[in-house]
Amino acid sequence: MTMLIIGLLLLILALFGAPLFVIISAVALLAFHLAEIASSAVIIELYRLASQPVLIAIPLFTFAGYMLAESNTPKRLVNLSRALFGWMPGGLAIVALVSCAIFTAFTGASGVTIIALGGLLYPVLLEDRYPEKFSLGLLTASGNLGLLFPPSLPIILYGLIAQTSIDQLFLAGILPGTLMVVLLSIYAVFYIRSKKITVFAKKTDSKQLWKAVKEAGWEIPLPVIILGGIYGGFFTAIEAAAVTAFYVFVIEVFIYKDISLKKDFSNVVRQSMVLVGGILVILAAAMGLANYMIDADVPSDILVFMQKFVSSKVGFLIILNIFLLIVGCLMDIFSAIMVVVPIIIPIAESFGIHPVHLGIIFLANLGIGYSTPPVGMNLFIASFRFEKPILKLYAATIPFLIILLLSLIIITYIPDLSLVLIE
Repeated sequence: MTMLIIGLLLLILALFGAPLFVIISAVALLAFHLAEIASSAVIIELYRLASQPVLIAIPLFTFAGYMLAESNTPKRLVNLSRALFGWMPGGLAIVALVSCAIFTAFTGASGVTIIALGGLLYPVLLEDRYPEKFSLGLLTASGNLGLLFPPSLPIILYGLIAQTSIDQLFLAGILPGTLMVVLLSIYAVFYIRSKKITVFAKKTDSKQLWKAVKEAGWEIPLPVIILGGIYGGFFTAIEAAAVTAFYVFVIEVFIYKDISLKKDFSNVVRQSMVLVGGILVILAAAMGLANYMIDADVPSDILVFMQKFVSSKVGFLIILNIFLLIVGCLMDIFSAIMVVVPIIIPIAESFGIHPVHLGIIFLANLGIGYSTPPVGMNLFIASFRFEKPILKLYAATIPFLIILLLSLIIITYIPDLSLVLIE
């Protein structure tokens, strides 16, 4: 009865807007107390986690992402994508998909992409006669596309929590992420053609293309530096974070001069480190809860329960996808990684699922969950950014969600798509 009352109290606090880390911490500390385990066990585990060198990559990549977000990189990225794909029927839709995917990969936050690129691309799409409903759905669903591409922050965090090679996760996400972009691009082109919608397809001559390439000339090498450096053996993922942060700082402050050291730099540092601080606080709280559940054999109990009803790997993956889509709707991706990953890893291992493949499935689900009605976070961010009713966003995103769910099925049941580049 006491546990029930406390549980209801915590639920009420959550509904009234209490910070998630407070709720998670309260549950963890209460659980340890009732199990008569010293709360110092939480601190010991946190110290072990904090001593891992890979943790340093989080603030470095976050800083680089915020530098790019606060500069004119979004405009240069859109101009370059438009020069490459704008001539095609439906080409501007492809521009939006590619730009959003790349931008999310570097910022690590799909909401930032909708705010930064959505505000830039939405009026352009309408100006070029793309339907309003189509444009809203496209930009809302595109916000999560880059979560599978390096150096996505969720990939780093997943590797840290799951103790899985971040280098392998970086490589494994490339083909699944590309699949999502390609399938959505095909749908966009066929939609425009099938509806016989007349949109402006602006031809790009060699001069315009060269101008766009020159404008983004310092930003184009970033993916090559990161992937080439890591897989060429020049530096580790942690060193890649330091190189990326320094490179972005130099080009945005001293070459492009988009960010002033006197006016803008301190604000960028503050915003990026607030996000990092939030992640670390949630990480601390979630690790306490995860430790209790592991000590209490919760994953083993769940496994025993599931084995009574699920006897195959295929059946487990179906349940896993449904569960993770729900989690993606209800929780932000950082909290979900830290709370859920320690529980599902031992269960997935018992069904013979490769840990890297599991990571890609996990991140793909959570990304799609961001745009899934009724409470996907990106739906509310898009509603605020585009000043449209939330119900209109629900209807607009459904066709794109169907395509993303199709790609999720392919990613889930064709593990070679994730594993071929690491084997």
